[in-house]
Amino acid sequence: MNKEPTTKKNGALSTNVVFEADAAIQTGTVTQDDLALPFLKILGQLSPEVNKRDGKYVEGAEPGMIYNSVTGELFNGEKGVQVIPCYYKLEYVEWKDRGKDGSGAPVNIYPSSSDIMTKTTRGGDFKDRLPNGNYIEKTAQHFVLVNSASPTTALIAMKSTQLKISRKWNSMMQSIKMQGKNGLFTPASFSHLYQLKTVQQSNDKGTWFGWEVSKSGPIENAALYQQARSFSESISKGDVQVKHGEEDTIKATDGSANIM
Repeated sequence: MNKEPTTKKNGALSTNVVFEADAAIQTGTVTQDDLALPFLKILGQLSPEVNKRDGKYVEGAEPGMIYNSVTGELFNGEKGVQVIPCYYKLEYVEWKDRGKDGSGAPVNIYPSSSDIMTKTTRGGDFKDRLPNGNYIEKTAQHFVLVNSASPTTALIAMKSTQLKISRKWNSMMQSIKMQGKNGLFTPASFSHLYQLKTVQQSNDKGTWFGWEVSKSGPIENAALYQQARSFSESISKGDVQVKHGEEDTIKATDGSANIM
């Protein structure tokens, strides 16, 4: 939050005072469809943000860092970032191979209850292919509130080798027990803070950076808790829309889909 003094010197604008007074003035009609929910993703060796010759290069970006796709903010992967998990959703996303139609958008998105995976076969590129040639990515979506001076909402999409990290995180949340007036209970996921770092992982196909999740503890700030609760309710009601893009499927060094 900007807390700079609002003194006037030589006709300078008293920003906080004037901006607050005009905050209610309508400058257009912006709906949820006009807003982009940031992706919080891990940068890999092949991410365009780390390539100085790429138009999407971000100054200071290095493999293993955590990147906010909307604000452009970079987080040190070793130190990590603290988040509050507000909502979880599993989906199956259908993609065309990169560059085939130029849209960069998913062909289709199927809910967790779908039987779409039964219609796929594993290709030589380790992708689950449909008869039409498109492939399906099982995607675990963690909607989070990034705990910072000005908390921001974001989405962490885990797929491929990171699905096991997603399952571990979900298990951590479900294993929390607290004593209430009616006995033990499991609090909502948005009641606790978690630290997300990146670590180098590998298998027989290569090496890449993946997520490491650890529990920090319960939220103690009432305003922060209410913000997390409100974000969770907004997703539950369908007020928050995810717009997947082509950058979600950048090929990783392990030969699988990009791990975020």
